[in-house]
Amino acid sequence: MLSYGKREVKNMSRIGRKPITVPAGTTVTVDASNLVTVKGAKGTLTQQISPKITVSQKGNEIIVERSCEEKLDKSLHGLSRTLISNMVIGVNEEYTKTLEIVGVSYKASKQGKKLTLNLGYSHPIFIEEENGITFDVPNPNTIVVRGIDKQAVGQVSAIIRGKRPPEPYHGKGVKYSDEKIRRKTIRSGK
Repeated sequence: MLSYGKREVKNMSRIGRKPITVPAGTTVTVDASNLVTVKGAKGTLTQQISPKITVSQKGNEIIVERSCEEKLDKSLHGLSRTLISNMVIGVNEEYTKTLEIVGVSYKASKQGKKLTLNLGYSHPIFIEEENGITFDVPNPNTIVVRGIDKQAVGQVSAIIRGKRPPEPYHGKGVKYSDEKIRRKTIRSGK
């Protein structure tokens, strides 16, 4: 406990102490080795939680607690709660990331389970759907990455963006739909 004047504040993670509400139709199981399994309408996810963290279920809420006040335990407390919360959200509603392609003759297409990117190189780039990640291409300049695992959706989106990151002079490349590109002025030579 820390004392600030007349009031005492318990030193605890703000994120970690929030209970996670489990929606109807979702089951959460925690085994003896702290392996958390979440099953929902969209699929099943599992996550190994540190043995320093205690995960318990009371009614339709999941409570995440830590055993001591060490720095590592404090950081694991908020992290573990966020990972479980992301799993509960993911199995009920899919995570999506939208990418936009900017540039003349830059485009994307999908054939079967394969995403094809033409980004100004001498060859097309192919990316396969795997690990529960799916691609939608509503138009040649937009890619929507979908999946129940938030980390996997973000990672695949970053890999696609990394194939041709947006450049600051003309803004050409692959960017997130909500990303703002800081533009530079083109210098003219004398």
